[in-house]
Amino acid sequence: MSLGHDTQNETPAGTPAGKGTGKPRDTARDRQMGTALRSVYQQTVEEAVPDEFLALLGKLD
Repeated sequence: MSLGHDTQNETPAGTPAGKGTGKPRDTARDRQMGTALRSVYQQTVEEAVPDEFLALLGKLD
C-alpha cells in the first residue's frame, strides 16, 4: 500500500543517480577540514582579550 510519499527510491538533491548510499561521507579531505576548523577555533578561544576591550567592558559596570 502506497500513500504517495515513498522516499525509498529517491536520490538526494545534488547526488548523481545511483551514487546515494545513505552513508555519511568520510573522506580524508573532510577529516582534514574538520581538523583545521578545530585548530582555528581552539586558537581563537586561547587568544588573549585585548586591553582596549577589557577597558570598555570595565566601563559597562
